[in-house]
Amino acid sequence: MDRAQKILVPLAAIVIFLVLWEFVVWVNGWPDYKMAAPSDLPPAFWKFHTLFLTMGWQTLWRTVLGLALAVVFGTFLGMVMGFSKIARDGLYPLLVGFNAIPKATLVPVIALIFIGQHDFNTVLMAFLISFFPIAVSVGIGLSTLEPEYRDILAALGASKFTIFRKIALPKTLPEFFGALKVAVTLAFIGTNLVEIVSPHGKGLGALFLSGQTNSDYPLMFAVLIALAVLGIVLYYAVVALEKIFAGWAERSPG
Repeated sequence: MDRAQKILVPLAAIVIFLVLWEFVVWVNGWPDYKMAAPSDLPPAFWKFHTLFLTMGWQTLWRTVLGLALAVVFGTFLGMVMGFSKIARDGLYPLLVGFNAIPKATLVPVIALIFIGQHDFNTVLMAFLISFFPIAVSVGIGLSTLEPEYRDILAALGASKFTIFRKIALPKTLPEFFGALKVAVTLAFIGTNLVEIVSPHGKGLGALFLSGQTNSDYPLMFAVLIALAVLGIVLYYAVVALEKIFAGWAERSPG
């Protein structure tokens, strides 16, 4: 029953959203060149299904790669900040300042530095925009680790990596996966920023620009829905990993 509820409730929410969207467009009498309705999208998907598959894959693999790099680097940076107060005090202002910079302003800079390296630029932006929440969550989780555990293990000759693997990592897993869920959506934003702001004919961002250039609003909205679907799929992949590695942290309803 619980598993069926977890499947049916999200599906019901999506159906209600689409019905309300269709209703709003119908009530206002908006033509498809002003606001496409859900009923306008299936023809667009069918007409350009080959491009959706090709460009959707291009967006997906570069997003996943950028996210994977963000996980590795963010976890390492979080370890440094978690185990060293000096590093934490020094790095936090830099990270906050960097994260406060609108990432759209970085796209032209990156495109100028790495001219023609479109795949690299896209992966780099997905990485830059998504590592911050991971680093912060791991850093906070480690910095709040009970000092008694660290002292005991250190007295027994355990290295900082062993302390991290045996005690700190399990403790920070719930926070880590919470941050990873946020990082998933941020990584897609980074990928599409490059595809749209610095167009190179690849990914769903390029398909969105094509629809904009040709005033094909159903195609534009179909791209947005495709991005949302990819984001949801990747989000639930993270949820599945969370159940495997941190399922013990999930609280049962009272």
